[in-house]
Amino acid sequence: MDIQKLIEEIFRAAAQTDIWRFILPQAGVGGAIDVKESIDIVPVLKFTFIFLAGIATVFGLGLAMAAKRFAVKVNPKIEQVKGVLANAHCGACGYAGCEQYAEAVVNDPNVAPNLCTPGGERCTKAVALITGKTAEAREPIYARIMCQGGTNNSQRRFKYEGFEDCRAAVLAGGGDKACIYGCLGYGTCVRVCPFDALHMGDNGLPVVDIQKCTGCRKCEEACPKNVIEVLPASKMVLVACHSKDKGADTRKHCDAGCIACGKCVKICPFDAPKIEKNCSVIDLSKCRVCGLCVAVCPTKAIVDMLPVRTKAFITDKCIGCGICAKVCPVSAITGEQKKKHMVDADKCIGCGICVAKCPVQAIDGAFNSAEIIKKAEEKRAAKTA
Repeated sequence: MDIQKLIEEIFRAAAQTDIWRFILPQAGVGGAIDVKESIDIVPVLKFTFIFLAGIATVFGLGLAMAAKRFAVKVNPKIEQVKGVLANAHCGACGYAGCEQYAEAVVNDPNVAPNLCTPGGERCTKAVALITGKTAEAREPIYARIMCQGGTNNSQRRFKYEGFEDCRAAVLAGGGDKACIYGCLGYGTCVRVCPFDALHMGDNGLPVVDIQKCTGCRKCEEACPKNVIEVLPASKMVLVACHSKDKGADTRKHCDAGCIACGKCVKICPFDAPKIEKNCSVIDLSKCRVCGLCVAVCPTKAIVDMLPVRTKAFITDKCIGCGICAKVCPVSAITGEQKKKHMVDADKCIGCGICVAKCPVQAIDGAFNSAEIIKKAEEKRAAKTA
């Protein structure tokens, strides 16, 4: 039996009952429409197809016209900038992702082209070339661990047996560490780092690989104890402790915590450290990385990130003014007036104070010599220009 005959049978069976009274109350004698015993389904399908095609065409044309009318023109430079970025979507630039930074650096003249730290210098130059901006060098920034209370020199309040995550551990009474300000050591920062720049050390504290770190701040945001800070690379003398406890309590909890003794404040020639809430805080804008505070800190809470401090030496430019001898904190420089002075390498601690104070840049060899000499040359060039 074909479809048409089947439909006829259905209609014939329905006609013998009162079903049409419920389905089509208008049908029948005196009604608005007449009921047929058979239906030709092909014309019905054709009409339905033509109707739907017409509706689709109307809506399609409407959407096309609306898309054209309200289309947002995309600057081709945005795509070019996206192509040269690191596309790590790390947030180091301060934007949600690389696409947002690309839009900002192209459309906003105040957004610098050097914010993509994972891309490095090559990326900065490419973005500057595309946007027509000046490519200025940007000082690298690294994550710094502001805690030295590892498993070998700090105490625990209880044994934590939950999920090994710092954010989970802190829910258990603030964490299991006796010092409530210290690193818990469960590696949350290591897991969130997109550049594999962090790993856990033997003492239960995270270690930063500055060769991989881009300063994206993901570890800083993830740390529930706020012991990670992203700082400029040049700031290498830091108080690696955030404890606000009194000195006696800090000693009970950790052997490497700041006890607010104030020795760093007394010895600093630049007035950089100060005691705030039972902890030493170094003003990085004043600090000259001399390292004098590192030497006098009794608990070694102040760390020196410089791997090696080279010794200073005096060149033949010396005019014998004697300023270097006066400012040297360890009396390592001697000499007569108007004659070349000498540095005792055994006494010199490589603080670089003499380099910064020398009026003729006659002292070299210290960690900051190249920077000081370069700035002096630029200053002289500006005066003669």
